[in-house]
Amino acid sequence: MFTILIVTVGVILLTIALVKLVDKFISTKFKPVLIIALWILIAFLGYNTYMSIYAPIQFNKVKVKRFQIAIDKLRDIRDAQLAHRQVTGRFADKFEGLVKFIDTAQFTITQHRDSSIIDEEMTKRFGGVETFKQIIIIDTLGTTPVKDSIFKKSNRYKTMMNLPEGAAKAGSKYELKAGFIEVNDIKVPVFEAFVKKDVVLHDQDKNLVAQENQVLSQVVGVQGDAIRVGSMEDAQTNGNWAQLYDTPKQN
Repeated sequence: MFTILIVTVGVILLTIALVKLVDKFISTKFKPVLIIALWILIAFLGYNTYMSIYAPIQFNKVKVKRFQIAIDKLRDIRDAQLAHRQVTGRFADKFEGLVKFIDTAQFTITQHRDSSIIDEEMTKRFGGVETFKQIIIIDTLGTTPVKDSIFKKSNRYKTMMNLPEGAAKAGSKYELKAGFIEVNDIKVPVFEAFVKKDVVLHDQDKNLVAQENQVLSQVVGVQGDAIRVGSMEDAQTNGNWAQLYDTPKQN
């Protein structure tokens, strides 16, 4: 873009120079037509130069706003999935099941306390002298609804699979996958939720969207061609976005 800007400015300066040459050397008969044509060309190039600067700035504003909305919903999906794994030992592979889980599931409230009991093996070794060992006792104190723990009084989890109109193409939804992978011969639950950037930026300049899809780092943006959380290849539940998008959200 910088190269295009330099070339455009150069052409504008050259055109202005041509206007002066025309004014000086061209006969009076042809001079008005040529000067008007050149000034039209200058205006056209000036507009293009302005848009080459303005368009990316506006694109970035739209992108950040829409990405924030998409990421907030992905964070809700991750919170719901982590609760699902805590209670069931796996992740949900369909939003219908995940919403039903939030509506009905309960967290078990426990309390850990230290205690000691006789270590029979060591007691035998010491000829009957009582020897104790430390243990941790887990007491179940009750249960609490998953919904209240994560979403408080909000029902936004019921629509967490939908991207709101204005933040993406109308009717857009997140894709959700879940399953297991083997890590050191142990089956580990994994999940992934994502939406393509093309869907979120559907009405924006295609060249700028194509550039956005090539982002390789999540240090200052969103990595890759989709906004995603989790992975079907690694046992992790991170998002692929920069820290600036992790703003606290209200329950």
